[in-house]
Amino acid sequence: MSGKRATPIVVGVGDFKNRSTKVEDAIEPLTLMLRAINLAIRDTGLKVSEQKRLRAAIDSIDVVRSWTWPYPDLPGLLAEKLLVDSTIKHKSLSAHAGSQPGKLFDEAARRVAQGECKVALLIGGEALASLTACAKAGKLPPPGWTRLEEDVKGVFSPTARDLGTNLGAIHSIGAPIHVYPLYENGFRAHRGQSIQENDCESGKLYGDFAKVAEKNPYAWSYGQPTETAESISKVTKRNRMICFPYPLLMNAFNTVNIAGACLLTSTEHARQIGIPESKWIYPLGGAGTSDSANFWERPNYYSAPCISRSIDAALDVSGLTKDEIDLHDFYSCFPIVPKLACNHLGLSITDPQKPITLLGGLTSFGGAGNNYSMHSLTEMVRQLRKGAGRNGLVLANGGVITYQHIICLSSSPRRNGPYPDKNPLPAHVEDVTAPEIELSPDGEATIETYTVEFDRDGAPLRGYIIGRLTKSGHRFLANHGDARTLTELTSRTKEPIGRKGWVKGDPEKKGRNLFTLEERASL
Repeated sequence: MSGKRATPIVVGVGDFKNRSTKVEDAIEPLTLMLRAINLAIRDTGLKVSEQKRLRAAIDSIDVVRSWTWPYPDLPGLLAEKLLVDSTIKHKSLSAHAGSQPGKLFDEAARRVAQGECKVALLIGGEALASLTACAKAGKLPPPGWTRLEEDVKGVFSPTARDLGTNLGAIHSIGAPIHVYPLYENGFRAHRGQSIQENDCESGKLYGDFAKVAEKNPYAWSYGQPTETAESISKVTKRNRMICFPYPLLMNAFNTVNIAGACLLTSTEHARQIGIPESKWIYPLGGAGTSDSANFWERPNYYSAPCISRSIDAALDVSGLTKDEIDLHDFYSCFPIVPKLACNHLGLSITDPQKPITLLGGLTSFGGAGNNYSMHSLTEMVRQLRKGAGRNGLVLANGGVITYQHIICLSSSPRRNGPYPDKNPLPAHVEDVTAPEIELSPDGEATIETYTVEFDRDGAPLRGYIIGRLTKSGHRFLANHGDARTLTELTSRTKEPIGRKGWVKGDPEKKGRNLFTLEERASL
């Protein structure tokens, strides 16, 4: 596009929480979103008459796809409710991924910069707490919610989704609760940490996050007793083990009712309608890419190229160095994501000199489905406005450490020209190599990484092993092959990674492999 570029700014942010889980108080995501939008419009500081002008000028709507309620056209419904359906120029509904708020924000800032829209609205919301309450009461669909073409018969759960028919599914692995622990265990072993040291580190990290959420009125845990490093890391009946080494309080908590909204426009339009400069926050740039969608095709399990490259590219395109970032909010569905980000940026995991969360993480603040990082963006805007720092970085993660999008914001304009006209990274990281996959391994092998899933009574249910064949170095996926192996995989004193054993196909299930630490004959 030729001609002078506009300067995009965030002028309004809004978060709305419905803390009640009573059936009679159940508010659907559409309504939660509309309330967050109203708060974002009010947040601009405009008089009521000018707020109406701003609302009428919304010509771009991007919606983060909701887990709660599968609306047939949520962007269209919002445009209709906002009375802008006849003048809207752009509307979209994102894919399912926690990286989407960052991606949508970056693209909206670009549209404003290129003059393709005047006022861009970014919005998302979940009401899984209310939906769960209604399901338990036998009230599906919830009374008064938007009718769907098909009745909803259950409650969405990211841990109960269909894994498909691929190699992971054959071995019953692929949900987030399975894959993130593979990285935690791999990262621990790579650094030479003991299992006890790793537990303490994760507990301290999430304990500090809980203290942040304690002070955030939009957090789901706000006003509740604050979890501590000890209560988070200690396995109890209440804090049962989910997948080793993560007990329940190190897993994302998605049963919340919360929506968040951002309003972007140009400095020129903001001046025209009188939005005070004290409300302006500048998007500096963004970047995002993804690693292989198949977790068994990753280069290793102690680093994530999609995270490190997205961070580096976002800083570069924003004209910043890592030392110029004052505030961070790292997506934290599990401890491993902020750990990988801290490791890449050279920040201490347990004693960072700069904030690494503004919300308190997906356990203490609440998972908010795909929309967690929208709340990161809204809070970053608030913190920058009040002078808590000059520059901020938001890391939005999606999938199973699959998709990333990083956004840099500032209380000052960009120093190096107009807002970037494209994402500087390709959609996928394609120049890294992963070990060759052996679908039918047979022979001596070494554990590369692993996890163990536990049942609701706290007993180990199934072991998941990613291993390497001694003879070829090829990688394979397997389940535990005997009770001793399952027990030893749950050891808190002896590191399983690097131990040798044997792998062979399961004679009772085609395509499945079994790994054992016993001698070959036991298979």
